[in-house]
Amino acid sequence: MARTQAVDFDERREKILAMAAMLIAENGFLGTSLVDIAAASHVSKSLLYHYFPAKEDILFAIMWRHVGNLLDLAKTIAARDLLPGEQLRWLARLLLEAYGIARAPQIILQNEICSLPPEKRAVIAQAQRDVVEVADKFLARFSHTLRHQPKQRLPYVMMFFGMINWTHTWFDRAGPVGEQKVADIAADMFLKGVPP
Repeated sequence: MARTQAVDFDERREKILAMAAMLIAENGFLGTSLVDIAAASHVSKSLLYHYFPAKEDILFAIMWRHVGNLLDLAKTIAARDLLPGEQLRWLARLLLEAYGIARAPQIILQNEICSLPPEKRAVIAQAQRDVVEVADKFLARFSHTLRHQPKQRLPYVMMFFGMINWTHTWFDRAGPVGEQKVADIAADMFLKGVPP
């Protein structure tokens, strides 16, 4: 007989994902066992299987939620009536804010995508490309020079993400410079280096 879904199913699932994200970000996917995740989540290993059939499903759920949130943020900016340069500035701000809130999922997204099975890796990679595509459209609006040169724009777009995506390795939220200021610094450096 199939197990019925508990009233607090979603809440427990969220707790498992949060604990798993912290463990995987700290110890790596291979260095984190289902026993570790179950213990940190205060559930049995057998109950863990009720929420996730395999460890890879936990990893995928963490990444899918995170990259989906990033894409939603990018689409929100695209829907606003902003000047082209301001689109990129707001993207930098919202991405840094999201990375600060979801530091563990960001680390996992950057370091563990190869731990996913190929079909799930492809889904995450496509979602990442979708985020990049939104930024590429922002850049095409900003730069008349690059507007009709998508292959020439790509290095610029990837440099933009290179500045933003790795801030978790050095940025201190309690430090003297806040997230918005760091985002604005990155946006200014980027926008001033792009041909108009």
